[in-house]
Amino acid sequence: MESKKYLDDISHIKDMMSRSSRFISLSGLSGILAGIYALIGAWFAEKAMKSIAINGSRSYDYFSDANSIEFGNDIIFEFFLIAILVILAAMSTGVILSVRKAKRKNVKLWDTSSKYLVVNFFIPLLTGGLFCLVLLQYNLAGLVAPATLIFYGLACVNASKYTFGDVRYLGLANIIIGLVATQFIGYGLYFWALGFGVFHILYGSLMYSKYDRK
Repeated sequence: MESKKYLDDISHIKDMMSRSSRFISLSGLSGILAGIYALIGAWFAEKAMKSIAINGSRSYDYFSDANSIEFGNDIIFEFFLIAILVILAAMSTGVILSVRKAKRKNVKLWDTSSKYLVVNFFIPLLTGGLFCLVLLQYNLAGLVAPATLIFYGLACVNASKYTFGDVRYLGLANIIIGLVATQFIGYGLYFWALGFGVFHILYGSLMYSKYDRK
């Protein structure tokens, strides 16, 4: 009986240490919704790209060579608008659901672990965003989708040590398909939908069933 009490105490201490060093208010449902937002954004981006082919009197086979498409300022602005709306929707949903989960579990939302999480996540993400602008500057639009997947994956891996370890696998999956996408220039939108859309929905579903339903 005495040894069992010691084991329970040790388990309780380990759980407290894990909670104090990791951000545990991350919501699985926010991952699912982020994936849905990404798929909607990809659909609108495809319609925009299709309009380029139609207006340019080309057949709808632009995915065979994305770098051959000339992107005007209007269409670039439309792509950025879609991306910004998707990011804002995903971040807003993530914050709202994380706040709700933190209140339900009676834990502090903004603490040392959440600060480290944000910093370590955004360093690779912002670096990738600037790199993508350079790619557009040199008319390398076909590499933008692979680059966003790779840098987002690096951001997830970098931040995973401050939250649930499952985030690491989401990051690794995006890095892998991002690297694969570099060999299929012109199909980046499909890879983008897979990584940011389908993978997020699968990841969010796993997180929801594993942590949120407890």
